[in-house]
Amino acid sequence: MLIYLHGFRSSPSSFKARMLAERVRGLGRAADFVCPQLPASPLQAIALVRQEFAPGPEDTLVGSSLGGYYATWLAETLGCRAVLLNPAIDPARDLRGFVGPQTMYHSDEPFVFLPEYLRELSDLSVAAITFPQRYFLIAAKGDELLDWRQMVARYPGARHKVLEGSDHGLSDFGDYMDEVLAFAGYLRDGALGR
Repeated sequence: MLIYLHGFRSSPSSFKARMLAERVRGLGRAADFVCPQLPASPLQAIALVRQEFAPGPEDTLVGSSLGGYYATWLAETLGCRAVLLNPAIDPARDLRGFVGPQTMYHSDEPFVFLPEYLRELSDLSVAAITFPQRYFLIAAKGDELLDWRQMVARYPGARHKVLEGSDHGLSDFGDYMDEVLAFAGYLRDGALGR
């Protein structure tokens, strides 16, 4: 499976998730792609992925921002591969200012980011990655929210693609989406994989 984990305040309506879904559908593998709506609680988000999809070594997580933080913990815990798109490195620190009422980006649906979610995020921290070959990091120097240097330092030995410009949302994602799919085993030399 290819499991897309969206970022904070995002949803399955994320343009990257929709682009991946369309591309995978075009490869005849639509049933292999999922992008669940993650709960605001980090522990509930992790539980949902584990219970609903039980990713293992043959599966790939694609995590964007906060989803990249979740993907790292899941990859270390379950042994699956992870593609990290401008991943959050220390969300327990970075999301302190977001405790309280919030709205979703794509629907304006309200939710509350509770103070205890910061502790839940801390509990999901990974001291250091093992088996760097299971990770593919895509980090944009133009990310206006997170520091690409921290991302690169966090994933030593992993495959890195550092973009000279771009932005936090990776608005140019279509330019390297096939590299993500190749890493996941869906494409080989421009052809359908597996």
